[in-house]
Amino acid sequence: MNIPWQILVASSDLESRRNLMQTLSRQGLDPIGVSNVSECEDVFVRERVGLVFCDRHLADGTYRDLLERVRAQAQKVRVVVTSKHPDWDEYLEAMRYGAFDVIASPCRPTDVEWMVIQAKRDDRNSTKELLTAPPEAPLRRAAVGGRP
Repeated sequence: MNIPWQILVASSDLESRRNLMQTLSRQGLDPIGVSNVSECEDVFVRERVGLVFCDRHLADGTYRDLLERVRAQAQKVRVVVTSKHPDWDEYLEAMRYGAFDVIASPCRPTDVEWMVIQAKRDDRNSTKELLTAPPEAPLRRAAVGGRP
């Protein structure tokens, strides 16, 4: 699958991280695996990350902490929260904090593939909006003494 950015898998659980990374690899992707929020920040500095699969809780924080770091990025990073027992309240909370989506963990391959497709679509739509947006009107000098 051809994507213009990296995919990050953030999970403190080695088995969960490995399973999710294998699922992405089977889709022809080469994800980066990390175990905590500070490692995510390190990757953000080195790579253009467009999608993060993040456990609800990490070794040094939660998905909320990651979302705060993401807001500071110049690039658009979509965060998919993975949760062992997602429910409607948890979904709404994550979305309010700025998550891209919430999926159950362990992640089903179809859910992971769907998130990648949705992220690619979102990226393409964002790019299209930038390319088709009308140019900003030139700034006009304020009239002084009734003259333009």
